Amino acid sequence: MGRTRPVDLATLSFPELTPIRTKVLQAVIETSTRPDALPRLQVGPSIADEVQRNTLLEQLPARPALEIYSGVLYSALDTASLSTPAKRRAAHRLVIVSGLWGAIRPVDRIPPYRLHICSHLVGLGSLEPLWRTMLPTVLARAAGRRGVIVDCRSSSYQAVGMPEGLRDRTVAIRVVRDDGRRSAASYAAKQTRGKATRYLLETGANPATPHDLVDVLSDRWSVTLDPRKRPGKPWTANVVASG
Repeated sequence: MGRTRPVDLATLSFPELTPIRTKVLQAVIETSTRPDALPRLQVGPSIADEVQRNTLLEQLPARPALEIYSGVLYSALDTASLSTPAKRRAAHRLVIVSGLWGAIRPVDRIPPYRLHICSHLVGLGSLEPLWRTMLPTVLARAAGRRGVIVDCRSSSYQAVGMPEGLRDRTVAIRVVRDDGRRSAASYAAKQTRGKATRYLLETGANPATPHDLVDVLSDRWSVTLDPRKRPGKPWTANVVASG
């Protein structure tokens, strides 16, 4: 019975985000009913059915977040095949940044939806500045007091904010090709970020510094820290994509 219940905002992680989630949820539903829904949500006619499904977000059955997300990164993470210890680590260590929910944990139950962070919702406009009002503080609290924060978000999702005051502990994963050129928007980049997340969860590694993180990932990939790190800015780890 519980698996058929709709989303309950009061049960999601980071309850301080509930007021914004409520506004965004209602705006998504309203936007998805409009004739201009597709351009506002920045999608094409081929997924019009998914946009129509957005109108039922308050009724659709909710499932754990990692059962809902199915992009390249999540396919490479392959949550279903993680070992039991790795699944436990994922539940406590992973934070998913979302245009609709702000930030959630893997076990949070949500419905399927279609919303890009760059969408323009009725009554709200752009989502990035809205979430930036709270997400940096929320992400910092989720990170705790020690250890490295590994940021596998794309640039558009990084725009909603970095963990407040913890940029010296934050390492953004930048995927490059063998020739050193960036491949951040490519299939390989998303796949590599997903595989790196899986690797950290399966090994149970808990690096204390950005350099420790490089040491851990170097057992699987060619990895270097970008030496151009500036005070108050996050680190960047250049990871060479591989199969």
